[in-house]
Amino acid sequence: MATKYKSREIPQISLADFDTHIDEITNQLCTTAEQVGFFAIVDHGISPAENPQNTGYEHKSQVCPSTSAADQKESYQLQFGENMRDLWIGDDARPGFKDESLRFMHKLQGMSEKLMVCLTRRLGFPDDFFIKAHDISQPSSQSVLRLLHYFETPKTNDSEIHHRASAHVDWGFLTLLFEREGQSGLEICPGREVVTEWAADDRFKSTFHRVKAPYEEGDNFGERYSITFFNQPHKDTLIQGPNKKYPIVTGEQFTSKAIAIHYAALQAKLNSQQEANEKGTRVESVNTALVVL
Repeated sequence: MATKYKSREIPQISLADFDTHIDEITNQLCTTAEQVGFFAIVDHGISPAENPQNTGYEHKSQVCPSTSAADQKESYQLQFGENMRDLWIGDDARPGFKDESLRFMHKLQGMSEKLMVCLTRRLGFPDDFFIKAHDISQPSSQSVLRLLHYFETPKTNDSEIHHRASAHVDWGFLTLLFEREGQSGLEICPGREVVTEWAADDRFKSTFHRVKAPYEEGDNFGERYSITFFNQPHKDTLIQGPNKKYPIVTGEQFTSKAIAIHYAALQAKLNSQQEANEKGTRVESVNTALVVL
């Protein structure tokens, strides 16, 4: 039987007149981060018209441990630093794409830095602590803007399983998500919050979420477009929480560890399925996802 989720209220936090109301916003934001782990930001000053046009690059190659099957989507990932060398779409294919995208990415970085100041104050670090850790002027910057296109899903049974984005948590510090109005599908998995290890000493929650594979009346079977901005520490920064609960690591070590855990979980799932197939038995789907933050 397909999983049924009920409506869940998502806290909304306004960034209007940020400098004047920073103490109030800090309290709202950090309380939500500690108790919920997922929230909607309004009055952020970024209009839908500023979003760069989505395009495809990665194609059906992302596999989550929760399903061990490829998500039915394509994506194009953009970065500020050295990793984008020779990877930008040329003006012959999309005139002005690089400049347009970088302007948008800088606006997202500015909004992210406001949120970082709030979270930093709750942890007792200097205001610029997380901003320095995510310094996009560093060649080793790892923050990512991801343009996502989910494919249309057949309304009739074609004997194929169509995963859009399986249940997971993000491993960076903070993720901003923009979705096109009317293209639903994002779901927060109830009862599946985990605390964050990264720089917060288990203080902030990270929420399991997925993009639902449509199967019933009222679901969005059509294409779905969204944009995510992953704030990830640059490779050379040093990461450790205020109480030094976990050993100090560099941003590069942190990201490598996160990727290794993800693929270890996936490999374990695939091995389990293979063993079950060899024995002629059936294994129920196991909800396994990356929990590293």
